[in-house]
Amino acid sequence: MTLVMTQPYRGRLAPTPTGHLHLGHARTFWVAQQRAQAQGGVLVLRIEDLDRDRCKPQYTLDLLEDLAWFGLRWQEGLDLGGPYAPYRQQDRLDVYQRVWQQLNRLGVIYPSPHSRRDVARALSAPHEGDREVILPPQLRPDRWPQVEQPGAVNWRFRVPDGETITFVDGNLGLRSFTAGQDFGDFIVWRRDGFPSYDLAVVADDQAMAISEVVRGEDLLLATAKQILLYRALGWSIPGFYHCPLVRDQAGRRLAKRDGVNSLRSLRQRGITPETLRQIVNL
Repeated sequence: MTLVMTQPYRGRLAPTPTGHLHLGHARTFWVAQQRAQAQGGVLVLRIEDLDRDRCKPQYTLDLLEDLAWFGLRWQEGLDLGGPYAPYRQQDRLDVYQRVWQQLNRLGVIYPSPHSRRDVARALSAPHEGDREVILPPQLRPDRWPQVEQPGAVNWRFRVPDGETITFVDGNLGLRSFTAGQDFGDFIVWRRDGFPSYDLAVVADDQAMAISEVVRGEDLLLATAKQILLYRALGWSIPGFYHCPLVRDQAGRRLAKRDGVNSLRSLRQRGITPETLRQIVNL
């Protein structure tokens, strides 16, 4: 079946400058570029730099160079100094504030003083590693003062317990996650004054009219959460296309801390972009 687009195709590249990009990032971004080109669409570059402690300006400069070397081209966000500078999340805090205010007025979020560690302690069974830690219902407040600003406290989105969130992924097909079981009330605003990943990317993808989100399959669960945000805000939900993760010989997914597989390291060893694309089957 041929996909009939009802709106111009707009995709995005959304790297995080917390280290050097690796082969997994390059593969996903290349797929995003191919899908945009196939639809005669636009590819937007957005720098997701909300982690103030780990994001470094030099990493931003390096990733722009590495993306261009790998053969990636985008139509919005050409370089840091040009007329189409990439969107940077640190420059968009007023946008996220407005979205928080909208969610607050809708009554779908609430202040939560509980950290991930607090939540884990309240659960009867231990949780380890990257497993989702679900806020027990007894930690939800019954009432709270009405405020106009988030303040120095976490804010969570209250999920509809028991509802199954279903979507059709463009690559992996039908996917379903149940609120209250696979994930719980999730943070949309952090006590440090910054939005969570989920709120920021939903706000940005809406503002930038992104029609399809291409990213790694490790974010499938995040998609279910973000669909709830789109729905609460009354916004159209984009398409999603999740790519399999690139793994090393031991089966571990690639990480930025493993510099041997970074694009920069591979480039310095004389490996060409064409060879790398063959390695990851592009």
